Amino acid sequence: MRNYPSDLTDSQWQVIENLINNGRKRKYGMRTITDALLYITKSGCQWRMLPKNYPPWESVYYYFRKWKSYGIIEEIHDYLVSKIRKKSNKKEMPSVGIIDSQSAKAINVCQGGLGYDGGKKTKGRKRHIVVDTLGMVLAVVIHPANIHDSKAAIEVFQALKDKYINGIVKIFADGGYQGETLFDWAKQKMGWIVEVVKRNETGKFKVLPKRWIVERTFAWISFQRRMSKDYERYPESSLAFVHLSMVRVMLNRF
Repeated sequence: MRNYPSDLTDSQWQVIENLINNGRKRKYGMRTITDALLYITKSGCQWRMLPKNYPPWESVYYYFRKWKSYGIIEEIHDYLVSKIRKKSNKKEMPSVGIIDSQSAKAINVCQGGLGYDGGKKTKGRKRHIVVDTLGMVLAVVIHPANIHDSKAAIEVFQALKDKYINGIVKIFADGGYQGETLFDWAKQKMGWIVEVVKRNETGKFKVLPKRWIVERTFAWISFQRRMSKDYERYPESSLAFVHLSMVRVMLNRF
């Protein structure tokens, strides 16, 4: 029975059940814990304000920390990316990526990994992602907002390499990544071609090839109210909620 629109349907739970439920007998079911995490992601509520329909917030937070530390949330996310690609008749290993970053304002409780983005006039962190041609997130790094995209891209590429080194051929980027240093590094270290999609210089609105895909992904993430700002004390929690946001998006396709 679904208490809230963010709760999993039976078919959605079946997709990820084997990744979470190991058959152990627990006081609270893993499905209700997952529903609670997705509710927090979608509604943006504080842990202590979790509705009574769910297990106590302390229990939900315990599993959030555990799954975050053990990489379970990321594992679920990456598994769904593979499932979505197969469902869309794509190869499991992507060959093209699109990179971009989004600055998020941090609240007062945030600690570590903070900086000031002079261009966006935002104090907080950046969500730096690479997506495939479907808009699914392949790699994500959370870093201070004052680090320039062209420098932070190296860390993002390293995260992408760990998962998709055998597939990626080309990375599309905007003008903020322009620079021979990054291009040469990507070519020599990764064997990837970085292609800059230039802005329309006529002053008229025009959808940029490939660039709209990553912008749409940021819109999907921002639809989750937990992501309207960076509410997390540590960058690791911010990273986990980016993955949970995309888990919601992907599960809605099943």
